[in-house]
Amino acid sequence: MRCVGGLGVVSALAVLIWPALAADMRGVTPTEIRIGQTMPYSGPVSAFGALGKGEVGYFKMVNERGGINGRKVNLISLDDSYAPPKTVEQTRRLVESDEVALIFSSIGTAHNTAIAKYLQGKNIPQLFVGSGASKFADIAQYPQATLGVQGPFRYEARLYARYALAKNPDATFAVISQNDDFGRDYLAGLKDVLGETYDARVTGATYEISDPTVDQQIVKLKSSGADVLVIAATPKFAAQSIRKVYEIGWRPMTFLSNVAVWVSTVMEPAGLAAGVGILSTAYVKDPDDPAWKDDAGVRGWREFMTRYVPDGDLHDTNYVNAYNSAMVLEAVLKACGDDLSTQNILKQAYAIRDLELPMLLPGIKVNTSPADHVPVDQMQFMRFNGKTWERFGELQTGN
Repeated sequence: MRCVGGLGVVSALAVLIWPALAADMRGVTPTEIRIGQTMPYSGPVSAFGALGKGEVGYFKMVNERGGINGRKVNLISLDDSYAPPKTVEQTRRLVESDEVALIFSSIGTAHNTAIAKYLQGKNIPQLFVGSGASKFADIAQYPQATLGVQGPFRYEARLYARYALAKNPDATFAVISQNDDFGRDYLAGLKDVLGETYDARVTGATYEISDPTVDQQIVKLKSSGADVLVIAATPKFAAQSIRKVYEIGWRPMTFLSNVAVWVSTVMEPAGLAAGVGILSTAYVKDPDDPAWKDDAGVRGWREFMTRYVPDGDLHDTNYVNAYNSAMVLEAVLKACGDDLSTQNILKQAYAIRDLELPMLLPGIKVNTSPADHVPVDQMQFMRFNGKTWERFGELQTGN
């Protein structure tokens, strides 16, 4: 009886104290933290919907284990069909109707750009955006955002240019890129390395996400006679590019955006033989890589997938990225303790020190600071062998 009475006193005190504590903590109650995101569960890049499914599954696991500091995480994940206007609409719903504490891991460069000013005006953190676009590291322009837990696109492109020039100092480049900030980040990375020779060395072709194919663009790029091809594309168009390049008998040194390296959704649809020799970069462990056969981190990820995302494709590394991103957000929210105000959420998001994740490559750690909103800046090269990706060389940084 004394225990019951004591708990009653504590509960009564909590009721009295909570309104004062909660004044600056939207989306937070004594038992819940509401967070929101938009995902392309339908539309031209629906393959990326795996990220949302994985993150929802991760917080289901967290909640079954007791939540974070006694609160359950309610991740509200809405479909935006990869259309920026719908991203804006759904984000407004999350903020104004669902009253989320923060926006987490929404997918798309143009999409996160479209909601950034609105979120800043509402004082809502925009954490671990589902984009590697370097623009989100511009603290003056995006003070309440952090890049995703991935190597930035611009850094990635710099690595490709440096590698190609090391093999052939006179190399010329062809680039197929999405006609938005995602694609333009790869062009910027190439220009960073090529400098004043960029215009003379690079032939570009773009596509819109509404285009049915990129066949014409690939044929045009072949006619340039370029030594190197950079495919800065999302999965559907990456697969089309690889297949068309193979069909027309073009054999340049080829680099593939690491957002489109998935065997099941890109390499297999393109034709496994067509992808042999293609280069890309990795920052996460590929569960299909024999090197991780007995790895504890991969084993833990598989157990997570089996229990919490039972319909997920175990060959789709998007689920690995989801696991990593959710794990980093979990660490930030734990560090907040009972102060889940916007100010403290941002403070903790910008104070991550040497965080090791079981599904990042060994040696890669998550770090942020008030002056550095790039959680991951290292990658390792890899080459497709017709079945899997084989990593080689040391970790590289593109900064």
